[in-house]
Amino acid sequence: MNLIYFLLRSSWRMVAIAIVTGFLSGGSSAGLIALIGYAMGSGVASASRAIAWGFAGLALVALLTSILARVVLIHLSQNAIFQLQMRLSRQILATELSHLEKLGFPRLLATLTEDVQAISNAVYVIPFLCINVAIVAGSLVYITWLSWKVFLIVVVLSVIALGSCRVLLKRGRQLIALAREEQDQLFNHFRTITEGVKELKLNYQRRQDFLTQDLQVTATNFRRHNTEGLTLFATTDSWGKLIFFFAIGLVLFVLPNLIVIDLQTLAGYVLTFTYLIGPMDNIVNKLPLISKANVALQKIETLGFSLTSCHEVAMIPPEFKSSWQSLEFKGVTHTYQREQEDINFTVGPINLTLRPGELLFIIGGNGSGKSTLAKLITGLYIPETGEIRLDGQLINQQNREWYRQHFSVVFSDFYLFDRLVGFNPADVDLQAQDYLKQLQLDRKVKVEQGKLSTTALSQGQQKRLALLTAYLEDRPIYLFDEWAADQDPLFKEIFYTQFLPQLRDKGKTVLVISHDDHYFYLADRMIKLDYGMVEFDKRSHP
Repeated sequence: MNLIYFLLRSSWRMVAIAIVTGFLSGGSSAGLIALIGYAMGSGVASASRAIAWGFAGLALVALLTSILARVVLIHLSQNAIFQLQMRLSRQILATELSHLEKLGFPRLLATLTEDVQAISNAVYVIPFLCINVAIVAGSLVYITWLSWKVFLIVVVLSVIALGSCRVLLKRGRQLIALAREEQDQLFNHFRTITEGVKELKLNYQRRQDFLTQDLQVTATNFRRHNTEGLTLFATTDSWGKLIFFFAIGLVLFVLPNLIVIDLQTLAGYVLTFTYLIGPMDNIVNKLPLISKANVALQKIETLGFSLTSCHEVAMIPPEFKSSWQSLEFKGVTHTYQREQEDINFTVGPINLTLRPGELLFIIGGNGSGKSTLAKLITGLYIPETGEIRLDGQLINQQNREWYRQHFSVVFSDFYLFDRLVGFNPADVDLQAQDYLKQLQLDRKVKVEQGKLSTTALSQGQQKRLALLTAYLEDRPIYLFDEWAADQDPLFKEIFYTQFLPQLRDKGKTVLVISHDDHYFYLADRMIKLDYGMVEFDKRSHP
């Protein structure tokens, strides 16, 4: 998919209008050059009123069509970029979580930022390219009218120039594409810097090893490919200018000795070639942007195809069941490859039955599959085998979105929004403020029109804000993944002995992933995982 096709798919009518007006503008500009050359050669510039009116008319047409072409394409391009951003965002949000994790979030971030920005930059210059191309085309028509023999010589020179430039541009595009591949890895290293800064600061050897063996190697490759590619584009630009000056020299110093050229024709050629240096320079200078955009479009197309292949069924989910009797998992499994391991890890087969009003602890060692089980239970992971039934209804592609609406979850790697997304601000402010008091955050955070006054809090306090959102959702099933790990002893006590029993007493099913064995006695039921398998499932109270 190239840039023109991208715009045509957005609105071919507007593209057609912009291209036609762009060529009218460029043609009018070329006409002005022809008129100036004619007036200079005939010596009637000041005597002919018709020439003066023609000049004024062409100048007005060039101005108006130039403005119209740019305005139309600016509106078109911005709309196309907007649609692209929204389409990518919807595709990502509609794709299976396990597939997104395989793709890697740095790649998704690079596509949403760098690739979309590269396309935006290129689309912005398309109006100028259309006008410059039209100027070049109109000027070529003019010099053909002056002398077809000279035009043929110019064509030969142009073929030589374009052939040599094509080789340079092809290699330049290849290098830009390689640089884009390195950029995905570079984004991954930047993520390591931001998320692993504490670990890197605490270990000098690890920090130096990461900087020299990972970041520096990738950044060096990215710099080399980009530098070589842009250097080839710059060389192409300079070579193109040299060809034009060579053509001027040929017309001035060589052709008069070979064929008869009158002064008017000579002046017209020199004037036209001199004027064309600017438009041709603009065209060549914009080629790197177009090449980057085509590479970015190819990356987006590849990613979009990958996302579409694992696209979930889009639907407007009906209201979740506030009253339910049983949630069954029969032979459910999920297999994935752990980071830095060559073998696959399987969670399951899991056989569980959950009921309303249960406080259930999920325990086990690190790497036993607790978080994976949480994603299976909540419908974020799709089981390879087995089935999930809610009140006997099989959960599949058609109703999985509806099924997920039954859960309110705070994961260990939670994300905190800066406003209460999904709630009506007019209805939620007072209730949120009341919950903030219970969470002992009312002195630090205020809620106005659904927006949190701040999220710049400690990790434990941020988790409390995430708990605020979970409370407001009021879903039938709650799941907390190591929620209390970052809480002070006092609030940890409140969470286990007050918050969790209160939710259970409201008829909620509460699943808690925890290592806090001091509070295991509070559970109605405990499930222990060991290397992806349920080691035991027992009730704490007879």
